[in-house]
Amino acid sequence: MESTKKHFFIDISVMLGRSMRHIFRSMDTIITVTIMPIMMMLLFVYVFGGAIQTGTDNYVNYLLPGILLMAIASGVSYTAYRLFNDVQKGIIERFQTMPISRSALLWGHVLTSLVSNAISLVVIILVALLMGFRSSAGVLPWLAVAGILVLFTLALTWVAAIAGLSAKTVDGASAFSYPIIFLPFISSAFVPTESMPTVVRVFAENQPVTSIVEATRALLSGESPGNEIWIALAWCVGIMLLAYFFAMRAYKKRV
Repeated sequence: MESTKKHFFIDISVMLGRSMRHIFRSMDTIITVTIMPIMMMLLFVYVFGGAIQTGTDNYVNYLLPGILLMAIASGVSYTAYRLFNDVQKGIIERFQTMPISRSALLWGHVLTSLVSNAISLVVIILVALLMGFRSSAGVLPWLAVAGILVLFTLALTWVAAIAGLSAKTVDGASAFSYPIIFLPFISSAFVPTESMPTVVRVFAENQPVTSIVEATRALLSGESPGNEIWIALAWCVGIMLLAYFFAMRAYKKRV
């Protein structure tokens, strides 16, 4: 059993290395994922920021959590794209003829998504600091924020895996991310939900992005997130488990 576990983790590390080499050989993926949210942040802070009433003097602080979620949603689309390529090129079948763990390839893509998105988020936070972002949070709140972002990334990555394994075309593999990228616009990420029409406000206040944004924003400002953190965690874990189940079913059909 111990030997089996050892080989399982070795296989995953090999697949992670393979996927990361693809990332570093084509840095435009990370650059694209990073540039779009940064441009959105610049646009909202320096063009729209003065006209948006959020009850805070520092709009960057208010905006950053939503921007981070948009970056993750954009980044996981490349996971779907890379998985789709592996399916179309017969890479999955080829690896299954080798003495490696069946799920190692899939886990390699998932972990690559975590690493590449983490790089993008660090760059975005550094740019936000240059734009005036400041946080009074201590080490533990920052770790809590990191944990929420990791869970959110895992949840969306498993959704991306379903798309990458099931899509018939490359456009279909990445198209799933478009609604997720724009979901923060119908949340409290950019403006308070109180300013929205009733129907929109009800949707905005009861979708996962709002609770994740509110919990992250409170933690970064050194305040107590209250029940929002538990709602955010419930959304992330629920989506992740459900997506994992269907992703593994789709993967088993391929192998």
